Amino acid sequence: MMQFMIKAVKANLSPKYRLFFRRFKDKKFALLDVGCGNHSPARAKYFFPFVEYYGIDKDVYNNDEQDFKDMKIFYKKDLEKDSLEDIPDDFFDVIIFCHVIEHLENGLSVVEQLSKKMKKGGNIYIEFPSVKSLSLPSMNGTLNFCDDATHKKLYDLKEVANVLLKNNCKIIRAGARRNLWGIVLAPITLLNAWVRGLAPAGALWDVFGFAEYIHGQRVQ
Repeated sequence: MMQFMIKAVKANLSPKYRLFFRRFKDKKFALLDVGCGNHSPARAKYFFPFVEYYGIDKDVYNNDEQDFKDMKIFYKKDLEKDSLEDIPDDFFDVIIFCHVIEHLENGLSVVEQLSKKMKKGGNIYIEFPSVKSLSLPSMNGTLNFCDDATHKKLYDLKEVANVLLKNNCKIIRAGARRNLWGIVLAPITLLNAWVRGLAPAGALWDVFGFAEYIHGQRVQ
């Protein structure tokens, strides 16, 4: 029970996982993580021990040998150039597309392609900087959209949702990312970042509403 509670709290601190934690915490399911760097495979395996993890990324970003052991398949792809045809359609229970679309000129086309990769009843979580991020102060770690030189395009919540709606999905929930735990723990997270010399901006995302998200589900 204690281990479950610890994982539940940590999952709540991971917005891209918390919507699916209770449903899949002890079940086998297929997850496609678009942008799978920074030890994402190992983290997913921690929260979901029975996950079949498939990753897409342009290159290898801060993943080690264990991360690749935790992946069933790694698709090395440049989403602005490469086709997704070799990735099976009607297959995945969950697709995570978290803070990738803003790095793409063709993000809406990628969303359309990904919508076909979900099985019926499958879920997709998309998260990206909000329009509001343009008015936020600049900070190390990205609090203003333009802090990250690799950001190429700002997307609107409505236009991303419309692509999903057009491709046999319904919107379960969407809006500003406001994780209560992230707000409550922001002072501690900021202090930890300062002590360890880390970029502090991420601690303030939930406080200022830096990001927006869409949780969609394929209905047919």
